[in-house]
Amino acid sequence: MGVDLGDLLQKKTVGIPDLSSKIIAIDAYNTLYQFLSIIRQRDGTPLKDSKGNITSHLSGLLYRMSSLMEAGIKPVFVFDGKPPEMKSRTIEKRVEARESAKVKWTQAQEAGLAEEAYKYAQASSRIDATIVEDSRKLLTAMGIPFVDAPSEGEAQAAYMVTKGDAHYAGSQDYDSLLFGAPRVVRNLTVSGKRKMPKKNLYVDVNPEVMELEGILAGLGVTREQLIDIALCVGTDYNEGLTNIGPKKALKLVKEHGSIEKVLASTGSEIPDLDSIKDFFMNPPVTKDYGLNWKKPKTEYVLELLCDEHDFSRERVSKALEKLESSSGKGQKTLDNWF
Repeated sequence: MGVDLGDLLQKKTVGIPDLSSKIIAIDAYNTLYQFLSIIRQRDGTPLKDSKGNITSHLSGLLYRMSSLMEAGIKPVFVFDGKPPEMKSRTIEKRVEARESAKVKWTQAQEAGLAEEAYKYAQASSRIDATIVEDSRKLLTAMGIPFVDAPSEGEAQAAYMVTKGDAHYAGSQDYDSLLFGAPRVVRNLTVSGKRKMPKKNLYVDVNPEVMELEGILAGLGVTREQLIDIALCVGTDYNEGLTNIGPKKALKLVKEHGSIEKVLASTGSEIPDLDSIKDFFMNPPVTKDYGLNWKKPKTEYVLELLCDEHDFSRERVSKALEKLESSSGKGQKTLDNWF
């Protein structure tokens, strides 16, 4: 879920062609949740094969990633490792929220409230070991590399961009900025349209680029102070301060200079404050990874998706053609990548 700083952050809308030839370190779990949430049937049920296995994530990976790669984008997926202990309460709350949404989904279906049912169906999405394993198999078959982070995937993606091994961290959340990612891109995995809540209205959704240096300059804060603002609002590792939103948090941090002084002035407390700040500034990452894009293993993709999960052979073959066709501006074939 990440920290809610969106209203404060300067974003630049770009088109997919603007990202051609760019390596994007994609937060795998964040992206898989997006696919599981968005790719559903009209009643809210996720896509499934004849055995009852969920396949929404596989559909998203194949069709969206093949389109991005055809446009010249080079994705690398970053999978979460072990979460820090201070995230345990957030994880518990997410599990509780998904279970609650699952119950409300059933209730809304029984009441004939289609829109409410769909909303709760989306909120009930969960990732299990099978979904992760199948995703890794498909990425391998498509020739897309992935990296296993020792802890948070967004921290690993931020490190890869900072080191120069990727141009952008790709995530819907803003945590990569807190972890120091110089550049972040959002909206890579959505359909291009978003339905407005409780309205039969859809709006266009385009990729958004955020640059940390420009954000800090625009807000007049340091990265450490941006983390302090996030701590006021609430992160995956701490509850936010009572009645403090992003704008008020910015005002308080600029006025007092640091989270410690904000807490002193408000009489508030954040447990494990030093540990949380250190985790954002110095997260565990791995330096041992290789980024090698390979030609897709066509027969393995067809076997995995069509034979095992009942995908349309015709549609999968068309997606595979995209992977093997021209790959965007300045790159005529996938051979240019290898």
